[in-house]
Amino acid sequence: MENNTQIIVDESTLSTTNKIRESITAKHKKVSFTSTPAPFVKQRQGQDYVEIGYMREIADKEYAGWSWEIVKTENLGSAAYVVHGRLKWYDEGIWRTGDMVAAHRIQTKRGTGDFVDIGNDIKAANTDCMKKAMNMYLNIADDVYRNQIEDLELSDEDKNEILVIASEISESKMEQIHKLIKDQKLNTSNYNGSLSKLKRERDKLNEKDTSK
Repeated sequence: MENNTQIIVDESTLSTTNKIRESITAKHKKVSFTSTPAPFVKQRQGQDYVEIGYMREIADKEYAGWSWEIVKTENLGSAAYVVHGRLKWYDEGIWRTGDMVAAHRIQTKRGTGDFVDIGNDIKAANTDCMKKAMNMYLNIADDVYRNQIEDLELSDEDKNEILVIASEISESKMEQIHKLIKDQKLNTSNYNGSLSKLKRERDKLNEKDTSK
């Protein structure tokens, strides 16, 4: 049986959705580009890492009400302890969740193979899992883990320049460019090419006008 149901979204709902999306993006960019204070950045085996206390502090500040749940745990024999965790956070009026898995090698005594401190290994696996989730989903400590969000938004100067060129072609062209900017389909990655194309289009129109 064919389903001909149509979902109609009014402009007010669409506008609200876009504002929420823009607000979420802006917040995550802000967190992503926050520099992690040096005292909270440590090194282990030549790799930088951030202390969990700092990441929890930023989560409390930017995503109040967040929670962490251990979904599943398992041993990989006597080699490692694995944690499957779930992060829940409040993002500009929307509850969101994200899962993460991390493993921590079980420390054993040399010679005997006895566990050094299995409780500490379990705690470390959970901490590693939580930190990975906070970085991936909340963008905390992106500067340390090199996951910063690329900011593709045009500067006000660039926006004005390309809109002026578009307006010299036609009003409809200006409206088209304005929509592309608003939807971020016109951004820093394609700005120069788009600007050059518009200038050529404008110059051709001017040539036609002068040849009449």
